[in-house]
Amino acid sequence: MNSESLLNIDDYHRAARARLPKDVLDYYEGGALDEITLRENTAGWERLKLYYHVLAGVGTRDLSTTILGQSISLPIGIAPMAFQKLACAAGEIATANAAKSVGTLFILSSFSNTAMESVLPQAASPRWFQLYVYKDRAITEELVHRAEAAGAEAIVVTADAPGLGTRERDMRNSFRLPDDLALENLVPLGKGNFPKVTGSALAAYVRENFKSDLKFEDLDWLCGCTRLPIIVKGVCRGDDARRAAEHGAKAVVVSNHGGRQLDTAPATCEALSAVAAAVGDLCEIYVDGGIRRGSDVLKAIALGARAVLLGRPILWGLCVGGAQGATDVLEILRRELDEAMLLCGCTELGDINRSLLAP
Repeated sequence: MNSESLLNIDDYHRAARARLPKDVLDYYEGGALDEITLRENTAGWERLKLYYHVLAGVGTRDLSTTILGQSISLPIGIAPMAFQKLACAAGEIATANAAKSVGTLFILSSFSNTAMESVLPQAASPRWFQLYVYKDRAITEELVHRAEAAGAEAIVVTADAPGLGTRERDMRNSFRLPDDLALENLVPLGKGNFPKVTGSALAAYVRENFKSDLKFEDLDWLCGCTRLPIIVKGVCRGDDARRAAEHGAKAVVVSNHGGRQLDTAPATCEALSAVAAAVGDLCEIYVDGGIRRGSDVLKAIALGARAVLLGRPILWGLCVGGAQGATDVLEILRRELDEAMLLCGCTELGDINRSLLAP
């Protein structure tokens, strides 16, 4: 496909499907068990209808906002995603450059194929680091302190992965990283490679290393061992979100891990309202999962999110065109959001509210 035919996220997805090896495509594309939540994440946004205003006198739209006090040019950040060198040779550095070029948030995964010391200094603000909590607290604490030193401006702790949801595609493919790739952030800590097992090597690694009995006391500990703000990613309930804020989280991400953890968990669009109502002004709220159109971003803001985080579409962009492909994906969503705001009668993000989702 030439660049003129890549008009939307689905076009990039189809182009990436034609290029990626089956095991990599299945890892990026797949979800847990029957992949019900995976499908519902996208379908949920599609089912929401927009009751637009007319004669609203809308001129030039302003898509800018702030997250934790830092300015971004549009309410779409890049979610943390593992193993980006499977999509393109430049991997996470390409993604950081895409975020920089459009002026938005970049979050580096713990499971990056490029060390944080190489990526974060090249990324513009805001730049955050995503963290998994290991059984060995010394490993977790070392990752946090290295992220601070490398220039991370917040820590995003993933709370919905005390273990790995069963991903049958990965099991059938015996998913593992190629010999020339590793979990570079973990290499100095002796945890940079998967075990040699039958089935999913990623699942075996998680069973061996992740803290399975995560609790709010772990969040207290994490807040106490860093000067950086903590964001809790992976909530789907209002009561959990409020407790996270009460235990020190400066923001929460409504997320079901892209449908990759607990299958039949609610779509994120279904969980967002309850989280927003429970949290109130205690902390900021972001959401990921199934965002494929600019109108989905508008709906997320209407439901109470300050910004959305984009995952798989960035991978499709990386696969098709590296940093420029990821940039193009973000610019497509910027254009679509701008159009949706015009047609809904909204001049700025503050004009978007729940009334657009009900007559």
